[in-house]
Amino acid sequence: MKDLMTVATFTMKDMIKRKSFLVSNIIILLIIVVLFNVPNIIKMFKGDSELFEDTKILIVDKDNIFGGTLENLNNMELGYEVQVSNEEVGFEAIKEKIDNGDIGEALVINANGNEIKMEYIVDNLLYVEEMPEKLVSSLSSLYTNLQMAKLNLTQEQLASITPNFTFDMKQTEEQEMEGNPFIMMILSLVLFYAIYFCAYQVSSSITTEKTSKIIETLVTSTKPSTIVLGKTIGIGIVGLFQILAMIIVALISNALFMEEGFLDGVINFENFTPFLLIITLVYFLLGYFSYALLYALTGSTVSKPEDIQSANSPVAILAVIGFYLAYFTMMNPTSELNAFAGLLPLSSPFCMPFRVMSGIAGYGEVALSVGILLVTIFVIAKVSIKIYSSAILNYGSKISLKDIMKIYKDKEN
Repeated sequence: MKDLMTVATFTMKDMIKRKSFLVSNIIILLIIVVLFNVPNIIKMFKGDSELFEDTKILIVDKDNIFGGTLENLNNMELGYEVQVSNEEVGFEAIKEKIDNGDIGEALVINANGNEIKMEYIVDNLLYVEEMPEKLVSSLSSLYTNLQMAKLNLTQEQLASITPNFTFDMKQTEEQEMEGNPFIMMILSLVLFYAIYFCAYQVSSSITTEKTSKIIETLVTSTKPSTIVLGKTIGIGIVGLFQILAMIIVALISNALFMEEGFLDGVINFENFTPFLLIITLVYFLLGYFSYALLYALTGSTVSKPEDIQSANSPVAILAVIGFYLAYFTMMNPTSELNAFAGLLPLSSPFCMPFRVMSGIAGYGEVALSVGILLVTIFVIAKVSIKIYSSAILNYGSKISLKDIMKIYKDKEN
């Protein structure tokens, strides 16, 4: 245990001393602060009053088809500040208003016999596929009410022809999903990068020490298994503190720079229960150990830093496959494929925390998933340590997969 902690401590100090490590972390933390200041940066250029104001739209109704009712659109919370003109406004005049920022859009209404023609004018059609549905629906409602009023119908007659629909939504799936799928996908992406890049550092660290011959001193003073586990633990602890630092900076930035309740419509903080946080931490650690031990194996098979990337390619492919299996099955989290992704060791670290967050995974499923991951880690550690023991002092060419299999079989005999 003492040797294990010595190797872990040595690895942690070595990582923290690297300029690349310090610079990259400072940049990441600064990016987090800047992202939380985006609304404030926009305010600097646009002003407080213009930041979240409604889009200004000019509606030209020169024939007074809507009988002066268009002003009511301002009371319907459509996201528009409506300006109404009952005089003819030409295309060039509208273009000038849009270019000057006086309005964002315009709608020109013309009577064409029994047909009402509407011309929707925007700055660039590249970003607009069709007229806003809310605006079309509101205009239709205003026009219908105006025509019914002209017929002098009684309240009873109006009530009989005006639909009063009530809607109730149900699903056929027995499991009900909670939370925001978009946020779950974003958090899954963050978890993947946290696990992947922390694990990748193990391979880089081992190869660097082989190049500097430090590994010879380590091997003569402690067992290879202690080196593998010690370096994995050391880098894992540093990675965990990196993630905690990012979370703390994000929370502080949110409190200092964001308006209160600004993110409430995007993130439901009630879903972040202590149980979910514990589960996320557990899967981060287990996912990290499974991939870190694989990277320890690949790192020991090369003796030049420039060969690391090619040696790590198989593990990187496995990690990407696991991530995308978890990521895309979240679009249908109650499917059997998503349940499979929550159990498969390649994908469960990225998938299971958010099955828990969505309220789909039960305690039994979580326990089974953790058990499978623990067995997988044990098997990978056993294989990695055996290969590492023979490959770590190799300073020749990169060891091939065939050589690795031969070494493993020889160690078995």
